[in-house]
Amino acid sequence: MIYLAVLMALFLAALDQTIVATALPAMVADLEGVERYAWVATAYLLASTALALVYGKLSDTYSRKYVTLGAVGLFLTGSFLCGLSGEFGTLPILGDGMTQLVLFRALQGAGGGGIFAMAFIVIADLYTPAERGKYQGFVGAVFGISSILGPLLGGILTDHAGGVIPGVEGWRWVFYVNMPIGGLALWFIIRRMPRLDPPDAGVRPDYLSAALLLGALVPLILALQIDHRSYPILPNLGSADVSTLDAWLTLGLVAFGAVTLVAFLARSRTSRSPVLDLGLFENDVFRRANAATFFFGASFMSITIFLPLFLVNVLGVSATRAGAALIPLSLGLVTSATLAGQYVNRIGYRVQLVSGAALLLVSVVLLATMQADVGYGRVTLYMVLAGLGIGPSMPLFTLAIQNAVDVRFIGQATSASQFFRQTGATVGAAVMGGILGTTLGVAFAAIDLPVAVAGPEVTTAEGFVSTGGAELPEQIRDAFVTLAAAVDDPLTANELRAEGERRALETSSAVRAAFTLATQRIYGFAAILVLVGGVLAMRVPELPLRTTHDRVVVSKEEEA
Repeated sequence: MIYLAVLMALFLAALDQTIVATALPAMVADLEGVERYAWVATAYLLASTALALVYGKLSDTYSRKYVTLGAVGLFLTGSFLCGLSGEFGTLPILGDGMTQLVLFRALQGAGGGGIFAMAFIVIADLYTPAERGKYQGFVGAVFGISSILGPLLGGILTDHAGGVIPGVEGWRWVFYVNMPIGGLALWFIIRRMPRLDPPDAGVRPDYLSAALLLGALVPLILALQIDHRSYPILPNLGSADVSTLDAWLTLGLVAFGAVTLVAFLARSRTSRSPVLDLGLFENDVFRRANAATFFFGASFMSITIFLPLFLVNVLGVSATRAGAALIPLSLGLVTSATLAGQYVNRIGYRVQLVSGAALLLVSVVLLATMQADVGYGRVTLYMVLAGLGIGPSMPLFTLAIQNAVDVRFIGQATSASQFFRQTGATVGAAVMGGILGTTLGVAFAAIDLPVAVAGPEVTTAEGFVSTGGAELPEQIRDAFVTLAAAVDDPLTANELRAEGERRALETSSAVRAAFTLATQRIYGFAAILVLVGGVLAMRVPELPLRTTHDRVVVSKEEEA
């Protein structure tokens, strides 16, 4: 019953990462905050990633039941407040509706990050390492199922839930839907879960090291997530219209984060109870598995984010079909994650991790060879292979780490695995986004546009990079039609319309070629990440899975 309650809470947190994306356009339209569009996702990611290690330390110090309840409670509170954003207009301190949504998404992320960490930690309390694999395999299945249902459910609620309660917009139900399921999960945890006190319950965590960790991670993650066209990585890389303060913002965030990170490391070396015990990195399994998790997280994020862009802008499929192409990825992930957990006792974890990495590498290399005429069915096959390859890494890296570390540090070790995966995903998305923007910028700069489209001071399509350039052919066609309408000579007018059609087709072909090249470069770099992750996975020592419960091990150690 406890296990099912934890899975329910985990499902909500995982679902929230995908369900919001579909409803986001309706949210920003209703709250009139399109300029803060990206912050709705960034706020959640910042809070969930930065607090992951803090939750691990808390679970090694205080009752894991109460830490879990706190995480679920924060998530549900944030969900409810997100649904209320803007209902009462502009509020003191909280600002307008869009600012409220961003702040409450951060609160929701603070709870969601804790749910992710505590799910694996509580499962470690419930089951021995030898039987834990099959239960953690279902955790990977939860992530896969949520990624399938999220976009679909978000669209349905946004489009059709508006009439449930008069005056309540449909997008608000994207958050309200968490309340009944989350409430049921809370009831099970309160009624069924024991306290699960850790061995070192009497040692208080070092809150100064926790504050330094947050002070380092928040600016570093923010520096990766903000728009580098408005806030360039280096001041001299910005465009002429970037202000001096904006030009130095990213570099300033990195510098502040780096200095604070050094302070955190120095404090952790001398603290009696740091938020992350640096001695864990002396463990070969912990060190190598987390490094591999970082690269797997970066490559997986690259696959999921940039494939829809390729499908829409190169193959010309609808947004619905582009999103549906990720379903085979999720199905493959669910299948392999579940099977990996079931068979880990028979064949171990390393052979499955390495085999998964090899399969993922094949799929990413195939994605990197896609041309503009690739078939939709072939892309679907590549996605299935990618899902089958990434699936074993979801439960098995965490299992290997939990099995190798001192049981007194299970919480810190488990949350570290989640932290490095999410950090890898953040870094991967930022790097791949840079590759995309640079490639499109260079390619679009070679496209000459009519003055009616580009404006009198802009004669290339480089300024259309942020919008993907999908509208360029139609705008060129309309510009020449407008020019033709102003001409009295029918022959000249026909020639202008024909020229517009020719230029539109050329531009369409150039846009498709630019996106094809960018996609090839992105997946080429992702292949390198997978290769590095696979090599690290090969070097993770294979240790026999303990058949004794961690709490029994602790009691024997204390008796000795």
